[in-house]
Amino acid sequence: MIDIVVPLEQEGTTAVVRSWLKRIGDVVAEHDPLVELETDKVTQEVASPAAGILEEILLDSDAEAVPGAVLGRLRDAAASPDRDAAAVPDRPAAPGFVQSGEAVAAPPALSPAVRSGVRRHGLDPATLTGSGRGGRITLDDVQRAAAGRVVVEEEQTPGVGMGAPAAVPMGRPGPDAVAPAPTAAGVTAIPHDRMRRAIAQNMLHSVTTAPHVTAVFEADFSAVQAHRRRHKPLLERDGVNLTITAYLVAACVAAMRAVPTINSRWHDDRLDVLDDVNIGVGIDLGGKGLVVPVLHRSQDLSLAGIAERLQDLTGRARSNRLGPADVRGGTFTISNHGVSGSLFAAPIIISQPQSAILGVGRLEKRVIVRDVDGTDTIQIRPMCYVSLTVDHRVVDGHGTNAWLTAFVDTVEGWSS
Repeated sequence: MIDIVVPLEQEGTTAVVRSWLKRIGDVVAEHDPLVELETDKVTQEVASPAAGILEEILLDSDAEAVPGAVLGRLRDAAASPDRDAAAVPDRPAAPGFVQSGEAVAAPPALSPAVRSGVRRHGLDPATLTGSGRGGRITLDDVQRAAAGRVVVEEEQTPGVGMGAPAAVPMGRPGPDAVAPAPTAAGVTAIPHDRMRRAIAQNMLHSVTTAPHVTAVFEADFSAVQAHRRRHKPLLERDGVNLTITAYLVAACVAAMRAVPTINSRWHDDRLDVLDDVNIGVGIDLGGKGLVVPVLHRSQDLSLAGIAERLQDLTGRARSNRLGPADVRGGTFTISNHGVSGSLFAAPIIISQPQSAILGVGRLEKRVIVRDVDGTDTIQIRPMCYVSLTVDHRVVDGHGTNAWLTAFVDTVEGWSS
């Protein structure tokens, strides 16, 4: 028997089994994906350590998977000469599929947790669209479908008047269905998915660990926009999109040189100031949560290199192809909340164990006063508010303002 174990290194506070990609009795090759693990940051696959037959599943869907735990076991096919390694136990045909002499593609198997959720909410799996690999239905898909089926409406009983509001499930409940918790009229109950619960836990941990203080500056992006207009077409020839975010990352690197203690980690007995500037950039997944891939060793990258790395990480984040290494080891984070419209947000919660986070508001044209040859002039410039939220144990107001000064000076002094 060969153990299938949880990797010793993972990114995220906890990991759970999301779904098994093989069933007991399936023949697998070495390095075949066997099971998906999900943390609060990424989903990763555990590959088969050897060729064989899946004999046992010890940790099923939604089970906590600590590093080194045994997920299941393989039986070495070579060690069982009396059994045909290619043989797979007969299984009943899936509902709606007819067995015949021709091969018929079966739908992706449902994990036990998904089967339980489908029964509990009275859902027909054939009506669900799976978001997992290969179209598999996940527990999050079930929860979203269940939330969308509950309609709260007023019932009117003839001759009596308006009745009490009732939660009406659309469709026939299964035998194990559990009635949803009662809700008030006009209230839609949306179950928390795993990512939202993990984000909530991380945010609460951060604000109870570090005293957050926020300072706000205003930055003029005229020089950045002029530089971008000149150089963006050149990079596009190489397939690289030069975004404003690339300039933000480069300006952060410059500010770290002015105030290195911002790039640090607090310990009870010391402050570790880090040489590598590993900048995480928050990427919204369109209502599915937030992920923060990391640009490692940003201090060694040119502006074009930063833009190329950002493009790669953003594309893989939105297609759920980030690996654990892509979100590991961040020393500082940028939250570009202005892309969704906000001018200013505070405090932006620090990603522990980092010491600070930059917030960037919406870039918009504003009327400002500028001195031209000793005369005040009114001008229209592309401006935005930038904020630095710090762990006040690490740095005081002077250091915070010094970092923001260096950041703004870099943005406003960008040369062609």
